[in-house]
Amino acid sequence: MKIPILACAILAAAPLQAQWIKQPAVGIPRLADGTPNLTAAAPRASDGRPDLSGLWLMTLHPGYVANVASDLAPQDVRPWAAAAFTERVSSLGKDDPGTIGCLPLGPRHITGGGTVARVKVIQTPAVILMLFEDLAYRQIFIDGRSLPTDPHPSFMGYSVGRWDGDELVVESIGFKDATWLDFGGHPHTESLRVTERYRRLDFGHVQRQITLVDPHTFTRPITIDAAMTLDPDTELLEYVCAETPTGQFGLKGRTAEEKTVQVAVERLRRYVGVYDVQDANVFGIRTLNVSLAEGQLFVDFNGKGRMPMMPLSETMFSPRLLGTYEFVMDASGRVTHVSIHGIEGTNTARRRP
Repeated sequence: MKIPILACAILAAAPLQAQWIKQPAVGIPRLADGTPNLTAAAPRASDGRPDLSGLWLMTLHPGYVANVASDLAPQDVRPWAAAAFTERVSSLGKDDPGTIGCLPLGPRHITGGGTVARVKVIQTPAVILMLFEDLAYRQIFIDGRSLPTDPHPSFMGYSVGRWDGDELVVESIGFKDATWLDFGGHPHTESLRVTERYRRLDFGHVQRQITLVDPHTFTRPITIDAAMTLDPDTELLEYVCAETPTGQFGLKGRTAEEKTVQVAVERLRRYVGVYDVQDANVFGIRTLNVSLAEGQLFVDFNGKGRMPMMPLSETMFSPRLLGTYEFVMDASGRVTHVSIHGIEGTNTARRRP
């Protein structure tokens, strides 16, 4: 079975055996059975501000992971950016700089829509540090300084924060335009500005809102609600893309033969429907909503995304996220389920009646 693509988050998320993988944390509230009490009161720093320190799992709706512009109308994406997105999806993300080039993910680290979804936050009165498993880091200065007026572009940009009551507001600019905004491949320019709002609801949960503004790429802002959940009793583990064996993820795009595949509309209509994913996966995908428009098959993940499904054969397609999707039919020709093939195995999504 050919597997042209797979989000390397599946491998990066958590090694099974490693030093400190099960290290009881000190100073956190626990229930009677010893498990961490994630609904206990949120801690505060010595200055009285909410303390965001901890090791967190960053969660983002899978539709935004695939397509950050899910909530925009097609005309809200500038033509050059829409063309770049279409080309990158069509090539199955073979030029993704975060996977092929092992470059820092930039804004994808901020949204939580990248290949590394765990972040360690260290808060001091003057600066908040965010450390990622792929050795990237962010510095959010909360010492009153302003953003630089003419920043030299960098992968992670430049960030300053301020407190609005119990909510941390972070402004970031100065991003290199070499990075992508999502797995599908939406680009951005160096005019990108990111605003984040963090509110620690209790000991184990942080509510986030991220707004992306790039008038040269999108005609209006993109605002995304997301979250972070405390990951206690473990430690940040190193993951370096460059150490992955050559060809591990098979990001080679479609072959010349696959690029010529054309599937009749009559057959594509058989695939339209809602499918329930049976097995857990790293992105939390529960449903696939497959639709057809102008001869092109699309898929939504948990109701968002609208990712084109690129044909590899009459039954095999890829929307980049997770792997290749095979439509399986019974003897009568009715589609019963989708087999999602990835490096770590196959997930099943059963079609609703």
